[in-house]
Amino acid sequence: MVKIYTTNSCASCRKAIKWFKEHNIPYKEVNFFNTPITREDIISILENTEEGFEDIISTRSKVFSESKLNIEDMKFNELVDFIIKNPSVLKRPIIVDEHKLQVGYNDEEIRVFIPRELRRQWTCNENVDNCSYAKELKFMLNKEK
Repeated sequence: MVKIYTTNSCASCRKAIKWFKEHNIPYKEVNFFNTPITREDIISILENTEEGFEDIISTRSKVFSESKLNIEDMKFNELVDFIIKNPSVLKRPIIVDEHKLQVGYNDEEIRVFIPRELRRQWTCNENVDNCSYAKELKFMLNKEK
């Protein structure tokens, strides 16, 4: 299941939610100002990052810059605790499933969250004559008659 971590005032978050709705892709929205982000959430997000905390923390956020912290100097648990107490330091939206992560909204990159079966159907709709999936489905339907 895709999780989208959002905030109320985030235009990119609204774009991401709209995109998932328009494409009928199931998702769970987690607004981290309404529902506190958990240690498990943060670890789940970090499992899909390439650069760890640097991928998800906005060092330009007011809270982070005022705290004068250096990510490099902090231990893992210190950073997790800091995020839990100050979720506004997170970039947004954060879109994650079991294998993929997207931070921010990007029209092209968000397509990685289209389920394989749905991508196959869309491909077949565009070119039914050359679609092995459509041919297989047609064979199965004829076989049932």
